[in-house]
Amino acid sequence: MARFELKLPKMGESVAEATITSWLKEVGDTIEADEAVLEIATDKVDSEVPSEVDGVLVEVLFNVDDVVQVGQTIAIIETEGEGGATTETVKQDNSPVPETEAEAVKEVSKTVEVAQQAAAPITSNDDRFYSPLVKNMAKAEGISQSELDAITGTGKDGRVTKNDMVAYLENRSSQPAKAAAQPATSAPAPKQQAKPQAPMQVAAGDEVIEMTRMGKIIAHHMVESTQTSAHVQSFIEADVTNIWNWRKKVKDSFAKREGQNLTFTPIFMEAIAKALRDHPMMNISVQGDKIIKKKNINLGMAAALPDGNLIVPVIKNADQLNLVGMTKQVNDLAGRARDGKLAPDDIQGGTYTVTNVGTFGSIMGTPVINQPQVGILALGAIRKVPAVIETPEGDFIGIRYKMYLSHSYDHRVVNGALGGQFVKSVKDYLESWDKNREI
Repeated sequence: MARFELKLPKMGESVAEATITSWLKEVGDTIEADEAVLEIATDKVDSEVPSEVDGVLVEVLFNVDDVVQVGQTIAIIETEGEGGATTETVKQDNSPVPETEAEAVKEVSKTVEVAQQAAAPITSNDDRFYSPLVKNMAKAEGISQSELDAITGTGKDGRVTKNDMVAYLENRSSQPAKAAAQPATSAPAPKQQAKPQAPMQVAAGDEVIEMTRMGKIIAHHMVESTQTSAHVQSFIEADVTNIWNWRKKVKDSFAKREGQNLTFTPIFMEAIAKALRDHPMMNISVQGDKIIKKKNINLGMAAALPDGNLIVPVIKNADQLNLVGMTKQVNDLAGRARDGKLAPDDIQGGTYTVTNVGTFGSIMGTPVINQPQVGILALGAIRKVPAVIETPEGDFIGIRYKMYLSHSYDHRVVNGALGGQFVKSVKDYLESWDKNREI
């Protein structure tokens, strides 16, 4: 028999860890190659980890809710070895493999022992459990055991998660003193008490619904964004009559030729990408007291999921796409978002975000900035309205298709002039649409 180390695979650029959300197989179960063994979550995307070999699951090295680093061994699968007399450890790297059964057993035992030690929860004086990631964060930031015990956890059974630690560290600097900063000879500091929460008022017939994991992450991101950025909004109305009539004229032939449904979204995305190219200081992020000017224009496209949550897939290098390419990207990402088939890379690297509040009938909105970006544009519903039309022969009233553009931006680094000029550029691109454009 041989043993195969199932490792957490690389899931895309900048993705270094994942949380185990469920084991699909139990110890003793037979597994086929390419069959899913467990489910993991990276920020907003859920994925499955398949087996690369046929065999039997003999060791599970991490529990549900544990955070695992890319490349760590998460399970051991026993496979059929050649000849039956020699046991080999099947590895996913190029290091030498043992040649005898004794060496193989020794190496596998050592691997399992190390992994189990890394995965083992760490307890506090109050018998509270902490994952290795949380413990390492506490150590790196000089958080004492009593201070760690006082942090309110939002994980399973009140467990402190990575997000809890990040939120606590952001607010920690405002506290007058830290337990770790006290002299070693002083008396032990009194244990900090968690901030009391108002009791939940539940009346007869009320239903209490637990927030989903994604819902908790989104809630944390929204609060973090409003506490980080100085949100300011600019609103402008755009006349999209030419776009409305042009799309109506070409959408059937476009669908027949390209096999794609031409919606308004790729048209708007094209205009926004052009405006970002004209105003590169809207395509930035903030890190401390430094501004990072982005080379690529990667448009995030907020998409609603069937469960009511939101996800933001990213169109990479959006300014380099023609309308056909943009349409294919929009349709592909939107479809995979609805089906829960986005990969971690699909939601990474956004430099500016667009949300279509008009999908639900809203004429405008005040969206929250997607950190660490500095701007987000809400597209309102397209409405048929009476409007004053200026002509060389004079003004008259006509029926036009109009919509509001709502621009939220970070006033720490984007002043009102730039915020207004950017959304005005988007309006100008939309209103100057060539009604005779060929595609």
